[in-house]
Amino acid sequence: MKRLVTESEILTIDVKPGWKKGTKITFPDKGNEQLNKLPADLVFVIDEKPHDVYKRDGNDLIRNHKVTLVEALGGTIVNLTTLDGRKLTIPMSEIVRPGYELVLAKEGMPITKEPGNRGDLKIKFDVKFPTRLTTDQKANLKRALGG
Repeated sequence: MKRLVTESEILTIDVKPGWKKGTKITFPDKGNEQLNKLPADLVFVIDEKPHDVYKRDGNDLIRNHKVTLVEALGGTIVNLTTLDGRKLTIPMSEIVRPGYELVLAKEGMPITKEPGNRGDLKIKFDVKFPTRLTTDQKANLKRALGG
């Protein structure tokens, strides 16, 4: 008489930085066994969890950043923390128009097949316009902007 025995084994997956959604990790012959059959392979498929600040686009990271109209026209400093915990300080001296995108090369996701190489970080700016201005503010803006 043959008897089924349940065994347990701990399998460890060392998830590498930069692995993309859909990456498969296979443990050969670690799946279920049936009588008179070889054990199946056990396959795990990587999924991605959404991040609060960054969105992944291939090897690139995208981050939205809001600035006021004054900051967009007069300059500002963008402070951000990268996914690996580094602090970046980016001075913005040029005029930021609606839809403006700043690309920081090699600040994105690590590229698994190219050790030491990374994607880009794209900062998309959202310029927050005031909903109303006083008569004095309008006059000052016209004077300042040569209108």
